[in-house]
Amino acid sequence: MATGIRTNAAAEILGVSPNTLRSWERRFGFPQPGRTPGNHRQYELVELQTLRDALAETGNISTAIELTRQRQSAPASNAGLQAALESFDEDAANRAMEESLALRPLERSIEELLLPTIDLLSTDPEREAELEFACRWATGWLHGARRLAPPASRPAGILLLEADEGAEPESVHAQALDLALRRAGFRVLVLSSELDDERLERAVSALDPTAIVLCGPDSGDETGSEPLQRIRGLGVGAPLYAFRVSDLRTANGIEVAKVPSEITQALNADLRRRAANAFA
Repeated sequence: MATGIRTNAAAEILGVSPNTLRSWERRFGFPQPGRTPGNHRQYELVELQTLRDALAETGNISTAIELTRQRQSAPASNAGLQAALESFDEDAANRAMEESLALRPLERSIEELLLPTIDLLSTDPEREAELEFACRWATGWLHGARRLAPPASRPAGILLLEADEGAEPESVHAQALDLALRRAGFRVLVLSSELDDERLERAVSALDPTAIVLCGPDSGDETGSEPLQRIRGLGVGAPLYAFRVSDLRTANGIEVAKVPSEITQALNADLRRRAANAFA
């Protein structure tokens, strides 16, 4: 699956013209896109988002590029965050995330630091209290980051159906996916997968989703047939994705992902295919 962002979309994410983006490539060698078999530029989404954030902080492209390169290459360690959460120390947990964000982009800080630490605590039955504290802290931190996300820049709307009965860590993962999609420019609506058909139909009609994502291990059976039948029964033809659904097989054309960036990349690839087919 191709995962890059085409030039026009990349320029829109950064708030500049395509010509400016290409001039940065010539002058600074950054961002450095890959190439498709047809020789079209394809940029990495996380790299673009990191550059966008660095440019907003510095106001200078050369400084922003240097900061982006540093953040892209910095390794992540969850030792500090884990110790903070095991000590029920909210301030220390916030500092651990701030230190990570000074060295690496938000998307990497979440996928390589925050989420793995939550998952690690969830594997220890002796850390039940620590896990509850960690999930509550992570929920607050992600909500704070979501308030700072830029407004939606794409008409595409994504419906996330979250299981009500999932474990707390799964709710944190779903919130991380919500944030990742918003930062990628999508409109996002999060609803319970247990909504009755009438309420679900009203929400779907209002959003007119480009795609629907089933979140959590309790969002459906292992083949994905139950939620797929409900969605298709409402006359919704949007593609269906599965995020952290236990043992879900790739039946019925459902794509499966374990981390937020995989969903974001899959959606970008799908939108490119649709655009190409529309002009074919």
